[in-house]
Amino acid sequence: MSFPFIRPRLTRRAIWLLASLTVLGTAFLTTLAARPDEGASDSVGIIDGAAIAVTGPMRVETVRGFGRTVLRSGSDVSVKSGTARLDLTEGGTISICGPAHFSVLKVGNLLTVALDSGTIHFSVERAPAITIYTPLLQIQPIAIGDGPQDALVGFDATGAMCVRAYRGAVRLEQQLTGQNIVVPQSSDVLLLNGQLDGLRGGGDRCSCDPQLTKYTPPPRLEIVPPAANSEDASAKPIGSGEIISPLPVDKPAVKDGPIFEIFVPPLIYNANAEVQPEVDTSMIVVLRRVRVRPTLIFQGRVEGDLPASSAPAPTPTRPAAASPSKPAAQANDSMVDRVVHFVRKLWSRGS
Repeated sequence: MSFPFIRPRLTRRAIWLLASLTVLGTAFLTTLAARPDEGASDSVGIIDGAAIAVTGPMRVETVRGFGRTVLRSGSDVSVKSGTARLDLTEGGTISICGPAHFSVLKVGNLLTVALDSGTIHFSVERAPAITIYTPLLQIQPIAIGDGPQDALVGFDATGAMCVRAYRGAVRLEQQLTGQNIVVPQSSDVLLLNGQLDGLRGGGDRCSCDPQLTKYTPPPRLEIVPPAANSEDASAKPIGSGEIISPLPVDKPAVKDGPIFEIFVPPLIYNANAEVQPEVDTSMIVVLRRVRVRPTLIFQGRVEGDLPASSAPAPTPTRPAAASPSKPAAQANDSMVDRVVHFVRKLWSRGS
């Protein structure tokens, strides 16, 4: 379609301007669409631990009310103490036993771990392809068939490096000389000073159990509403006049030991003096307060001597009543009677 009233030069300029705007708009939309993919592609995994510090590229996600730290390519991680666990994005885990320090770098499906100190235990199925770098060695697991890759790499307290192959083999390569060896499955080796020539048996000197590195988040506090009051409790109005006595406060026990007080003279600071005057120790006074206690402590009641009691006075005896005297006549009669009685007794024996 042609417009005879528009010049051909202006028509070409309008077409070029429209094409340029179309290309710029397409590029801008492509950039916006590619940004989320880039963030997902360089995501290494979620790390959990009680005492970890992460610097460099990272982001924090909220999962079930808890903050989770997501490592990205270029993150630097320090495990100050305890253990940590890194769940990889493609699957698999890396257990870290601290104190440890390492950094991660991810390009596509290749994951590089630069281990400076500590011990790591990685376990992956097929992806990602893990390569571990130490100051002198390059360590790369080798899968047997389509089997998983499970190995441990770390440093003990003396600085010797431990390498243990649980499932699959592990290739060790010296970065300076290019010398390399393969540690077979179920083998444990120990390297001194990063030299492959002095290879020896490890003897389980390094350990990092994945079961112990599982991070358990702190329990989430739930607010439970108070239980509904019963009818009896609700029937009683508030402020009914009942006074509730407070609980008695336990008084601290009085200490019987001595009390020391130290009196120090005030310190003097002179801004103009180069050397500040020292404290005169002769002016320091120490006071010791004690409570004098008696040597003997009596408990109970002390009573004095009882007063001497006088002997009871004897009871006066009543004199016996005197028998009345018989008359003399009666005495004489009785004597005569006795003589008569005696004579009669003699007379009776003679007859």
